[in-house]
Amino acid sequence: MKKLFTFILPILFSSPLYSQAIYKTIDSEKLDDARELKIQLPRNYDSESKRTYPLVIVLDGDYLFEPIAGNIDYQAYWEDIPDCIVVGVNQANTREDDFLYDDDTYLPVNEGANYYEFLASELIPFLENNYKVSSFRVIAGHDLGANFINYFLFKDRPLFRAYIALSPDLAPEMATRLKDRLSEIEQETFYYMATADADISFLRNAIIECNAMLNTIDNQNLKYKFDNFEDANHYSLVGRGIPKALNEIFSLYKPITGKEYKEQIIPFEGSPYDYLVKKYKDIEYFYGFEKQLIENDIRAIAAACNKKNDLDALENLAKMVKKEFPNSMLSAYYMGMFHEKEGDYKRALLRYKAGLLLEPSQYIDKDIMLDKMYEAQDALKN
Repeated sequence: MKKLFTFILPILFSSPLYSQAIYKTIDSEKLDDARELKIQLPRNYDSESKRTYPLVIVLDGDYLFEPIAGNIDYQAYWEDIPDCIVVGVNQANTREDDFLYDDDTYLPVNEGANYYEFLASELIPFLENNYKVSSFRVIAGHDLGANFINYFLFKDRPLFRAYIALSPDLAPEMATRLKDRLSEIEQETFYYMATADADISFLRNAIIECNAMLNTIDNQNLKYKFDNFEDANHYSLVGRGIPKALNEIFSLYKPITGKEYKEQIIPFEGSPYDYLVKKYKDIEYFYGFEKQLIENDIRAIAAACNKKNDLDALENLAKMVKKEFPNSMLSAYYMGMFHEKEGDYKRALLRYKAGLLLEPSQYIDKDIMLDKMYEAQDALKN
């Protein structure tokens, strides 16, 4: 057995402005061998905090880790998706053995079965014991790896909630098995599959047939998305499929958009504040972790409160903002906004003045607070 060794890449590790890259080699009893891992931690990752992060396992980490980790880091920076812990498993010299399946049952066998057990009973517990991972797990694969990830669906309670299958080299009967399993799955599951017009022909044909079968599934617990890219081949489709897959998997997490504002918040039967509370509770339910309130969503809900002239909702929003951001100008700004809307310009002015001593936010700074002060002062004079 290879000697166990562990080392940490110092580049980017000490700076909170960049994601942290860690390289490890771990011993596996299941494989009777050692395997190399690439691990990307979120920016500002704090091992002492209570916050947890979705776990993304990337097969064929030799070449697939960097595009997935890079996309996650970029989208998380703009708050389009949550920060995630990304782990790539290097397989350059072992992939054919790792993904081996039986010629009769088409299920993992020998080295393939051992690799399955390594991922399920060694790698995931290791990561859970050493990093702040949440219960929401994603697994991604390309080619043979994209076929292999499907075997995790066949457990009574699958280990992963989301699957990214990029141009899968599907085993015989896999399409039928996928249809049967995904039709009855009881846990909310995200499944993404992609091919392209210049994909390897026999892979593409099987994928198109599989998609036709999966499209017939009627199961509210399944969130299925398929892409058939134009002007892409077996390798270039990976770069186009990754952001689409992440966008689909974390669609509920995304900041409120103009479309969501018009089509969901304004027609919502309850108050805009109730919509916000429900949205964040749904995120916690689906992804297994709490999303921190973001300024984009605060602005959208405040605009809806004003449009619907819902003072109670605006007051509740202001109180929530004050609780979440007590040292930020946000707390003073929205409480001042509420007092303005109720016609109490004196209290609004006091809030805005107090806000000058607090920390600016992404959108609210001293200039904006001064403008609001002058508006409140003018209203008092009139």
